[in-house]
Amino acid sequence: MTIKDSPKRYGTISRVFHWTMALLILWQFLSAGAHYFLEDTAIESFFWPTHKPLGVVLLAMDFLRLLWAIINLSTRPHSINLLAKLGHLSIYFLLLATPITAMIRQYGSGRSFDIFGAPIFPGFDGDRIQWMLDIGSDFHGEAGWVLLLLIVGHIFMAIRSKKNPAKINVMPRIWK
Repeated sequence: MTIKDSPKRYGTISRVFHWTMALLILWQFLSAGAHYFLEDTAIESFFWPTHKPLGVVLLAMDFLRLLWAIINLSTRPHSINLLAKLGHLSIYFLLLATPITAMIRQYGSGRSFDIFGAPIFPGFDGDRIQWMLDIGSDFHGEAGWVLLLLIVGHIFMAIRSKKNPAKINVMPRIWK
């Protein structure tokens, strides 16, 4: 296996990004689920404090993964079809938009934000910035749940394509 991507296979770095992010995303959904369904329990107390810091870690990994994908753009495996390409682009978009909307909301609240003791941005005195709060409140959670649906679809299609690759080609392959 090579470090870089090839037209036939993703390389080691792409695979490490994929599976590390998959585990962190799973943790994020466990923490969100615990916060939503198991409020004021030991399970929520265990998961929820990690939600914001790991969201920032995921956002950083999103940008690094995107940079790596751009570097390897000419040598990466092609999408199976247009639908797969659009699905992947939607997942990438939501992987960026979900934490960014949360950080906009956090800043608009006027509260400081730090992860693992490192300051991301300071708080401020005065009125909260309502439009920033609204963006986060209106889009962060919803984007996260749509992301979950796309990820479940991604997993389903990956499993299905391994079992019967011929049946996956629901749309003609138009991008090489």
